[in-house]
Amino acid sequence: MKLFTLLTLLSGSVLASDAKLKPFTSDGCSAFPDGSLEQRQLWLQCCTEHDYAYWKGGTYQEREIADFALKACVEKVGEEEIALLMLAGVRVGGTPFLPTKFRCGYGWSYPRFYGELSQEELQQVEEAAKQASGIP
Repeated sequence: MKLFTLLTLLSGSVLASDAKLKPFTSDGCSAFPDGSLEQRQLWLQCCTEHDYAYWKGGTYQEREIADFALKACVEKVGEEEIALLMLAGVRVGGTPFLPTKFRCGYGWSYPRFYGELSQEELQQVEEAAKQASGIP
């Protein structure tokens, strides 16, 4: 088991040093509506901001901050119950350990787990933000 852990850590650091960030994309609120029946995009901006945080990835604490910011944003538009549902969904479904298109760190090739972004990676994020439209 220790050998597997060591190999995983080593391969993760090799992958991270050669990592190329994909352009930012957002699928809105993923497998959840972007708004209510009356206002179909009521909390879409909240999801786009959350997608940006997930796209670039980072530490567990950064993910947690992004998840609670999503909850606060949806509460701000007056949907407290929806905010709780969304928080539960992203806390379970957003793990970087699953190869989903909406995982935390989805801008990087899988596997990409928790960890601080290097200076080179932060530069890639900054460059991508300059080039893309729709980044919050």
